[in-house]
Amino acid sequence: MVQSIVHQLITDPLKQIRERAKSNKRCIVFPEGTEPRTLLAAKKITEDGMADVILLGDKSQIAKAARENSVDLDSVDAINPESSEQLDRFVAEFVKLRKKKGISLREAQQTMMNPLYFGAMLVRKGIADASVAGAVNTTGDVIRAALQVIGLKKGIKSLSSCFLMVIPEYRGEKNKVFLYADCGVIPIPDSQQLADIATATAGTFQSLFNSEPNVAFLSFSTKGSARHVDVDKVIEAVKIFRKKHPELKADGELQVDAAIVPEIAVRKTPHSEVAGKANILIFPDLDAGNIAYKLTERLANARAVGPILQGLAKPATDLSRGCSVDDIVDAAAIACVMAL
Repeated sequence: MVQSIVHQLITDPLKQIRERAKSNKRCIVFPEGTEPRTLLAAKKITEDGMADVILLGDKSQIAKAARENSVDLDSVDAINPESSEQLDRFVAEFVKLRKKKGISLREAQQTMMNPLYFGAMLVRKGIADASVAGAVNTTGDVIRAALQVIGLKKGIKSLSSCFLMVIPEYRGEKNKVFLYADCGVIPIPDSQQLADIATATAGTFQSLFNSEPNVAFLSFSTKGSARHVDVDKVIEAVKIFRKKHPELKADGELQVDAAIVPEIAVRKTPHSEVAGKANILIFPDLDAGNIAYKLTERLANARAVGPILQGLAKPATDLSRGCSVDDIVDAAAIACVMAL
């Protein structure tokens, strides 16, 4: 029994990510500094030695919320953006970033006092390594701050997201890991955007697991079994991706059974180096991706961690507003590892 528990802990991918974060300690900024779940997550993160933490908000309100939730903040830094000594420097930087948009100094000041934007600037300036928010703020607000301040990674034209899916048991394998993308950002991606989503997701997989990504571009067709403009979009995305990343294994268009079930892959597309062993599933649109991750989570009792924002120059992670304390801790761990 003890050996079984130890083996489970060793093979639990989320525990592995937490341990990697702990051994490569980074600094995480939480813009929602008074939110109770965030405070409890910050306590757990600092007690475990996983990362240094910065909480943003009114210091007296943070202290009050901490007392109400029995959280000791002795090892946590708290910054009020409105009174920070960094504010003027951050405002000047933001004016430069938004110059083409015609932003005024007053508008920049108001924006930079928003903890989401201040936190993103801490990341941009290297004072923090990553930002984690979304327990209170909407995904749209989190994304806007990240895009306007941190910006996209070189070579990436589209911000996207993925979900880390941990299946308790899949075909005899415990804690099977897949990345699903995009499940939260781009509603109807074109071929170039699909290729960008795949590029970013492959990078996320390599960062988190230091192993080879096998990318499947999904469709309702496998290798010409159906003809439709939606299938053509996926085929074109595969061509774009392969031209850009000939070193990575990718294939499509594939139906999901051909992508993840070896026996079916052999029948439907026997010469594919990805079919039957895909660990990254690229969905043709947001409808498919969002429905798929929620079905997997509920029907397979899977753990869904995300949405993990990807394609940014530096990590910023979104949360579900229904997130748990452990969800926040896992998101922070992922952000730490992506910052390595």
